[in-house]
Amino acid sequence: MEECLIAYCRAGFEGECAAELQERVIQQGLVGHARAEPGSGYIAFTLYNAGMAERFAQQIGSLDLIFPRQLFISPGLLKDLPVTDRITPLVAALESQANRFSELWVETADTNEAKALLTFCRKFSKPLRKTLEQRGKLNGKNLSAPRAHIFFLSSVAAYPGVSFPHHSSPWFMGIPRLKHPASAPSRATLKLEEAWQVFLTPDQRRKWLQPGMKAVDLGAAPGGWTWQMVRRGIRVTAVDNGAIAPSLLESGLVDHWQTDAFHYTPRHFADWMVCDIVEKPRRVAQLAAKWLANRWCRQCIFNLKLPMKKRYREVQQCALLITEKLETAGISYELTFKQLYHDREEVTGYLRLS
Repeated sequence: MEECLIAYCRAGFEGECAAELQERVIQQGLVGHARAEPGSGYIAFTLYNAGMAERFAQQIGSLDLIFPRQLFISPGLLKDLPVTDRITPLVAALESQANRFSELWVETADTNEAKALLTFCRKFSKPLRKTLEQRGKLNGKNLSAPRAHIFFLSSVAAYPGVSFPHHSSPWFMGIPRLKHPASAPSRATLKLEEAWQVFLTPDQRRKWLQPGMKAVDLGAAPGGWTWQMVRRGIRVTAVDNGAIAPSLLESGLVDHWQTDAFHYTPRHFADWMVCDIVEKPRRVAQLAAKWLANRWCRQCIFNLKLPMKKRYREVQQCALLITEKLETAGISYELTFKQLYHDREEVTGYLRLS
C-alpha cells in the first residue's frame, strides 16, 4: 500500500496546495506527485521515497505551509469498507503506523458536498474511539504521541493516518471554530481573531494583546478589526475615509482619521498595524514592509487579495518584495503567510520585528 501525505485546504485552492507541497518535497530532496481534484477540499500527495513521509512531516510545521490547513501521513485509501465492519480494517491501518495515539479525529472535507458526511463522522467516531481505548491505543495524557486521523471521502472510503501534534494544526479539520460576535460591525472581525489564534501562542497573546497598547487599523471601516482590539482594551487609530461604527467611537479607545491608508503617516510608534484593504496584493505587501522598515510598528497582520490565476506565485512575489525591502533597511524580522478558514480569495500575512 502506497504512503502519501493528505492535506486539507480551502475548496478551489487544490492547485496551490499541490504546488506548494511539491516545492517543499523537492527542497527536502524527495520525489512525488499530487492527486488534486478541483473543488474537493484536499489533495493526496504520494511520495516515491519509501518511508520518507514521516521525516517530511516531522521537519515541517503547520505555519511553514500557506495553503494546507492540515497535513497527515496515510498508508493509502481504503475503498469498499464493509458496512458491517468498517472498524477492523481502519484500526489495522492505524496500528500499522503507531502503537498509541494522543487523540482521534474522524473528519471529512470542508465542502458543501461533504457536509452530510459530518453527521456520519460524529456517529462513527464513538465506536471507533471505544475500540481504540479497549485496545489501549488512546492516551490523551501523552501529548507527544501521534494523532489518529480517519478522513472519509464517503461512508465506505477513507484515508486513515497520523499527524504529529507539534507539527500540525491543533484544530479538528484544521479549522478553528469561532462564533461571530453580535456586537461586531462586520463578519470580517473573525479574520483577525483567527489570525491571532493561528500565528500567536497563548503566551504571546497574553503578552502582545494587553490593555493600553496602541494599534493602527488601515482601511478600518466599518470597524470589524478595530472591534477585536477595542474589546481587549487596545487603543486604536482607525484610518479610513469610510464611517466607523458609532459604538466603537463611543468606546473612548478609537481615534478616527478620515484619510487614505496608503498616505497616512503615524505620529507615534504602534504595537500593532493591521490592514484588510481591497487592493492589489503587492501594494499591500509594500505597505506592510514600509511600516516595519520605518519602525512605525512592532508587528502587523495584513490580508492579500489574490488574483484568479497564479495565486501561489503572487504570494511568493509579495514575500520576496517584503524580504528585499526589510533586508535593504537592515531590519531583523519574521514573516509568515497562511490561508485562514475565514479568508476567501486571500491569504493573511503576519510580519514582526525579531
